[in-house]
Order: sequence, then C-alpha cells, then structure tokens
Amino acid sequence: MPSERAADGLIQSRRISLELALAVLDRVRAEAAARDLALAIAVVDDAGQVVASQRMDGAALGAMQLAVGKAYTSVLWGMPTGEFTQSTQPGGDDWGWNTTDPRIVVYAGGLPLLVGGELVGGVGASGGTPADDAACVEAAVRSLQFD
Repeated sequence: MPSERAADGLIQSRRISLELALAVLDRVRAEAAARDLALAIAVVDDAGQVVASQRMDGAALGAMQLAVGKAYTSVLWGMPTGEFTQSTQPGGDDWGWNTTDPRIVVYAGGLPLLVGGELVGGVGASGGTPADDAACVEAAVRSLQFD
C-alpha cells in the first residue's frame, strides 16, 4: 500500500556544485590550451540547467550554444553526445530524434558527469573538431575522477 505522506514518496538526488563546475571548466580550459584550442565550455546540473560556462578568448561566438547543447544532451540521455552522431543520420535508428528539441546536439564533446553511478550533471565543449572537443572534456572528467 502506498504511503500517505508526501515526504515518503520523494527521491533524493545530488547535483554538481558551483565549485566543482568551476573546477571542471578549469580542467577543460587547461586541456584546450595545451592543445592550442579556443573552446566554449558549459557545465549543467542534473536537470540540464547551466551552472557555469566560459568562452575562451578566440572561441567562435556560436560555440557556446553548442557547448550548452552538448552538456544538456549528455544529461538528458546519460550518454556521451558522440554516441548519437551515427544513429541520427538518415536511415539511422534515431533519425529525426535530434530535431525534436533545438537544444539537442549530437556531435562529440558532451559527457554526463557521474559520481558513484549517479548522474550529477554534464559538461560540453565546442570550438574544435568534435574529436578535439571530446578529448578535452574526457581529460577533465578523468582528472577529476568522475565515473
């Protein structure tokens, strides 16, 4: 029988703090600088809302929208955004899915942030090639010991 108290039906969750989001930005920025790249970087919470973002000097003006979209997409599906690049092409299993929400970006460079298997946020970067963007966020996530 279901509980009659609303508090018994709540689910606890954790989300990324501003301090940790800023650390993620710092690590992505450092990796981008080491590769001589200028990226836009965004960190979102577990609901896909921006916690922190930065656009490096010289990064394309349009890169921020893509960085936010990559972070958002990685949280929505709990997967790296590059996982959808092929499946969303014509004839792919997910063809058309990425047109259902203009915030969805299916290029590599977005990763979910997991701690102990729990989704706490996401990070996205844009401004290099998709492979470069992905390498920078992967290095940051690895260095901060996310799952």
